[in-house]
Amino acid sequence: MSRSMTLGMQLLLLQVAIVLTTVVGTGVTATWLQEQQLRDAYQDRMIAVAQSVAGLPVIIDAFDDADPSATIQAVAEVVRESSDVTYVVVANDAGIRYSHPNPDRIGEKVSTDPAIPLSGQIYVGTQTGTLGESWRVKVPIFDAAGGVMGQVSVGILESELRADFLDGLAVLLIALVAAAVIGVVGSAWIGRVIRRRIYGLEPDEIRAMLETREAMLHGIREGLVAVDDDGRILLMNDAAARLLDVPDAEAVLGERVDEVLDAELARFIASGEERETPVLSGERILLVHGDRVRVDSRDIGAIAILRDRTELEAMLRELQGAQGLAEGLRAQSHEFSNKLHVVSGLLELGHVDAAIAFIERVGSGGALSAVDEHDGISDVEIAALVLAKRSRAQNSASSSRSTPSRTSTPHPVRGLAPTS
Repeated sequence: MSRSMTLGMQLLLLQVAIVLTTVVGTGVTATWLQEQQLRDAYQDRMIAVAQSVAGLPVIIDAFDDADPSATIQAVAEVVRESSDVTYVVVANDAGIRYSHPNPDRIGEKVSTDPAIPLSGQIYVGTQTGTLGESWRVKVPIFDAAGGVMGQVSVGILESELRADFLDGLAVLLIALVAAAVIGVVGSAWIGRVIRRRIYGLEPDEIRAMLETREAMLHGIREGLVAVDDDGRILLMNDAAARLLDVPDAEAVLGERVDEVLDAELARFIASGEERETPVLSGERILLVHGDRVRVDSRDIGAIAILRDRTELEAMLRELQGAQGLAEGLRAQSHEFSNKLHVVSGLLELGHVDAAIAFIERVGSGGALSAVDEHDGISDVEIAALVLAKRSRAQNSASSSRSTPSRTSTPHPVRGLAPTS
């Protein structure tokens, strides 16, 4: 078919072709069966008529008369008219007719071979005789001793058979035409229903939408999982399979979501809650956005969009550790600066021993101080936290020592001005 032909027209033509093929095939089969039934019915009737005539005592006794046709012709004509056949012909074993619809043919030899009935068999078939081509039956006439003394031929013209067949065929043709019309109308209606179901889209548009959908679903980094109202997976893209550690996304389609995914994630997806929440799936931290799927104001399932927050969470933890370390270093630097001020003041005042004692008392310090390896802390975040807390404590203690309140005792170093 032409590529420019619409889908509706393609569906209509295809269905019409199917309907017409079915109707024609059915019609041919029904016609053949009807003809066979008609012939079988006539055959049964002709055999019954021929055997009844061959068994009539008046017919058998008439064979011994001086003029058998005088009796046999009258009986044969009565039987012919009452049985609605074309002819009933009775002949002797020599093939001489004793009856015939045309009296002028009485006394003549039959026009077809009588060998089969004279052999004691029944003949059924089509032959051409004095009246024309006919469907006929020939049966033998037996005498009292069981010998064949003649034959009875009963037949109907093929033209009459065809006329009867055509009379019955008219009704059959009317039924077939009605079936074809109903089929075509039904095909057009089905085409319209299908078009409505696919929103009037053409095959090229459907193919383009499918290709776009596949490219979008398998090209985006976010995972996408869709389930129906029964909680069975309808869709899972490659990103979702990777995030959820599913080996084959196609293999899980149709499976229940709680049999494939972690229990918490499966419950959230199946619930169809319209919210966003972090979910732990295996070793990954996923940010899951759930929503209901509605078509024509009907809820048909739920969908979940998955984003991997594992790397982001790790970076946030590292950032918090770095911030804690920087804060600790800043506090330590401030503390070290205070210590330097104290040492500088003591040295300027000439209190060298006091400066040395102060240095020995406060211990190591400065921006390069760190947590000793003997502390047993290897995690940088915890080490930064401990360092920051220690530096703040030391800074607070140093500030309280170097800056006495008005009611405190004098500074141990006489004449030393307080520093901040």
